[in-house]
Amino acid sequence: MSQLSEVSLLSHDPGASLMIPRSQIRNIGISAHIDAGKTTISERILYYTGKIHKIEEVGGDGGGATMDYMELEREKGITITSAAITCFWKDTQINLIDTPGHVDFTIEVERSLRVLDGAVMVLCGVAGVQSQTITVDRQMKRYRVPRIAFINKLDRIGANPFRVVEALQEKLSLNPLLLQYPIGMEDKFEGVIDLIEMRANYFEGENGEHQVSKPIPEDLLSAAQAARETLLDRVSILSEAMMAALLNGEDVPQAMIWDTIRQGTLNREFTPVLLGSAFKNKGVQNLLDAIALYLPSPIERDVVTATDVETQQEVKIYPEPTNPLVALAFKLIDNEFGQLSYTRIYAGTLKPGDRLYNSRTKKQVRVNRLVRIEVNKRQELDSATAGEIVGLVGVDCASGDTLCSPGTNLSLEGIFVPEPVMTIAITPKSQEDIDRLSKALHRFIREDPTLHISIDPESNKTLISGMGELHLEIYLERMKREYHAEVYVGAPAVAYRETITRSAKFDYTLKKQTGGAGQYAHVMGHLKPCPEPFLFENRVVGGAIPTQFIPACEQGFRDALKTGWLKGYPIVGVKAILEGGSHHPIDSSEMAFRFAARQGFEEGFARAKPTILEPMMLLEVETPSEFLGRIQGKLLSRRALLLGSEARDNDIVIRAEVPLAEMFGYSTELRSLSQGMATFSMEFAEYRELPEHLINQIR
Repeated sequence: MSQLSEVSLLSHDPGASLMIPRSQIRNIGISAHIDAGKTTISERILYYTGKIHKIEEVGGDGGGATMDYMELEREKGITITSAAITCFWKDTQINLIDTPGHVDFTIEVERSLRVLDGAVMVLCGVAGVQSQTITVDRQMKRYRVPRIAFINKLDRIGANPFRVVEALQEKLSLNPLLLQYPIGMEDKFEGVIDLIEMRANYFEGENGEHQVSKPIPEDLLSAAQAARETLLDRVSILSEAMMAALLNGEDVPQAMIWDTIRQGTLNREFTPVLLGSAFKNKGVQNLLDAIALYLPSPIERDVVTATDVETQQEVKIYPEPTNPLVALAFKLIDNEFGQLSYTRIYAGTLKPGDRLYNSRTKKQVRVNRLVRIEVNKRQELDSATAGEIVGLVGVDCASGDTLCSPGTNLSLEGIFVPEPVMTIAITPKSQEDIDRLSKALHRFIREDPTLHISIDPESNKTLISGMGELHLEIYLERMKREYHAEVYVGAPAVAYRETITRSAKFDYTLKKQTGGAGQYAHVMGHLKPCPEPFLFENRVVGGAIPTQFIPACEQGFRDALKTGWLKGYPIVGVKAILEGGSHHPIDSSEMAFRFAARQGFEEGFARAKPTILEPMMLLEVETPSEFLGRIQGKLLSRRALLLGSEARDNDIVIRAEVPLAEMFGYSTELRSLSQGMATFSMEFAEYRELPEHLINQIR
């Protein structure tokens, strides 16, 4: 293994001169619901690890949080794009990615979790499990990422970590292990009791930099002992030796407890839970210890599988530096110096000047420079090896591409990309703005797979589709600031879909005879509803349609999906079954069958009782109880389905499903209904059938 790749070359890093074995590397992400305190925790981590020497607050008077490096992020006080940085805690190298909490930027969380080995899930000590926490949990489970939970904001009124632990179990079906007990709560929160070492930890000094260990306060000793017994009882399920020691009344060694919790965390059987208040500088050093203790190194993660592009066989990728290189480009940034590709190396060793094979484009690319990404700064590297996350400069690739050694043709599982749910039309204000807009859009769609660009065939306007109002608003602002492109913006429109509600047959013959060669293709089959976006099944027997024309038929069906029959929206939820047909030895061609299949699909679609689907959103509104009635009443007028409500101290949390089409301008209405005291968050749930009486109201 290259020694240069195992150390950071930044002189001010504690431990920068040490050799860091791969077993001591942690690739982790911090994820949570918006406003749970992710970026504040990241800032404290950087401060306590010596990466920065002054703490900046999100939305504070200073320069803004280190990880929120974009001007827009600092202005709005939210994280928009995931940022990476490397820091050192004791003898552990932590490659940290801070991800956005807002659902509109869910792709940033998705692609970060795809390449990380472990994660920290942050929860608000007051609000607990919120709507976006559920989304983040689903993403962590999708990519099988071991995680630890950090219950933050215990200094706030209404904080109750025990209620949050219950919610982790009930709402997320996790197995949470409370490793600490709080010393005081709300404005009396002073520190935490370590239930393994049975010591009280306090955080003194101007920024909580001095961690002081003291005996447990007398009034909390019995509660802490009871919590420790519960902890050991649950952990001992995985350790016969620990269970035997407990049954015999013997002391359990601390090392045995740490090791058993670690194994359970790596197997995703446990979720260790830690407590603190990042804003009040309490508990973050314990979190760093837990990251080193319980989260996996690159060599401890589940073995990654890739697909051999030629044979379609699954291949296991072991994180060995001497193996052929396999890497995933998971995020792109275009700037004045060219494209920077955030890349996770799964196997092999990479050096500047190496040539790589892109299994999607089937082309070789050259790595001009190799860099460690330090938020918006770059640090040159001589090499990087399996398990590292680095930046490649000058490599032409797209987000989700697999890069491997020439002679290797593997494709790693891509990144799950949700479909956009909202569209706006934009028109450049002047001739100069056309070129600027084109450059901006070209860059943005390379960076963000959830941003879709198309042209309205009727008005010839550019259509931008994204994950929500904030998502599109941020890109409009970036066009203006980064490219000086001024545009007129049309009203937002919902991304409806069309589908069928019953099966229907099709039988279409294309028969054209002109002066030269004719065109002939005959297709028969039927369409039926299905849960997938689109499925194709070939049931043709006896050569009624020659084998070489079957792919053209499938492509014809896919062509038909782009424009629906009712209102011209894309079609989903259809299975096309090709059952037969006929051909002409001279006049049949791929083009003829592609056209016939498209026409046949449209014929069947019209008979299959088509309908419109609309995007439904999961809505969570937090409001003082006195405004509950009027907020619920207004939601019902927006076609909301109320799912229930729960008391959260002095506030009520309302959960509802509501059509996206009804939610434009909701933030303004909610402010006026609640004197500015209510907040809401919203995320995409599913597509659902639009009531028939509303179909004619949409254009």
